[in-house]
Amino acid sequence: MKLKLSHISNIKDNTLQITGSKSETNRLLILQSLYPEIEIENISNSDDSQLMQAALCSTDEVIDIHHAGTAMRFLTAYFATRDGRQTILTGSKRMQERPIRILVESLRQLGCKITYEKEEGYPPIKIAGQNPLTNSVSLAANVSSQYISALMLIAASLSNGLEINLEGKVTSIPYIKMTLSLLKDVGIEGRFQNNVIRIKPAKVVSPKVVVVESDWSSASYFYSIVALSQNGRVTLGSYKKNSYQGDSALIDIYKKLGVETNFDQNKVTLTKTSLSLDYEVLELDLANSPDIAQTIAVTCFGLGKACYLTGLHTLKIKETDRLEALKTEIEKLGGKVTITDDSLRLAPATAINPDISIATYHDHRMAMAFAPLALRTSLFIDDADVVSKSYPDFWNDLKKLDFKVL
Repeated sequence: MKLKLSHISNIKDNTLQITGSKSETNRLLILQSLYPEIEIENISNSDDSQLMQAALCSTDEVIDIHHAGTAMRFLTAYFATRDGRQTILTGSKRMQERPIRILVESLRQLGCKITYEKEEGYPPIKIAGQNPLTNSVSLAANVSSQYISALMLIAASLSNGLEINLEGKVTSIPYIKMTLSLLKDVGIEGRFQNNVIRIKPAKVVSPKVVVVESDWSSASYFYSIVALSQNGRVTLGSYKKNSYQGDSALIDIYKKLGVETNFDQNKVTLTKTSLSLDYEVLELDLANSPDIAQTIAVTCFGLGKACYLTGLHTLKIKETDRLEALKTEIEKLGGKVTITDDSLRLAPATAINPDISIATYHDHRMAMAFAPLALRTSLFIDDADVVSKSYPDFWNDLKKLDFKVL
């Protein structure tokens, strides 16, 4: 589906209910499968979370998780430690290009039996589930936090718990802390100190209802919309000040881009301010929140501001190579972008080319990150249905803000 987006006025003040966090939901679904006493409310309606639920309920030997990267990582650890369960875990063509070796090697350290069905180091993988032989594992600290969280989530179900030794500088710390906080919420003891994560064993947990906070990554697109508006305001639910999600860094980042954030009970209101953006280059290290890099880069482009974003090494192994994709699409619009393996530099733009078709590369965040530019120019979004991966209601919510979506 190809959509044309435009906007002829300032955004309409409205209140939107954002779906539950995909990151929190998928972690809790693994925990719920291990501990049925857990009840989850405000579950994400994203494709990824639905695929996770279906996989956990399936008795089939072959599990296809399509484009769901989180599901691939979490389910690899889950099935590898389910004694007697035989599973072939596969996914889309792009998923079969995304590395899994580091997690597989970590699980093999524990004594798990995993082999590759095609190319070494990549899905599909064949898993012969069994009880791990040891309770200690070591892996590089600068890898995707999903590998580390995958191990943390199954740790308490092991007879002796698990000790995870992280070697080197840890990246994406907020996601590790999120996993640790959710474990604590359901009654599992764990700690993260001096690059070592220790999770105590737990055969059962007390019955518990856990409410998933709404997704801060999804909120980022509305921060961008307000920043690019003349004097807009949008209210979003349901959010909390002390969020587990690293992408809540949006609050401080977008203050530098002219957006004020105010909390009222479980809602957050974003308001355009008259803040003078008097810096030459917005410099940000996004190692702890790489999923909002695309949104920030597009916002800066729309505002005509230069930015230099670092800490982006994990973006090359997402749904697409997001750094290359950003460079290609922003330059189609008239911008100038320079990238390295872990950074993006955007020069200040003086004009935006109209009626450009934005390729999304099967990446939900490409579609949603570029959509706010409709406040500055008309544009097309290719393969617009891709937003269902994390935010199925996105286009309908834009219509509520008076965007023209055709």
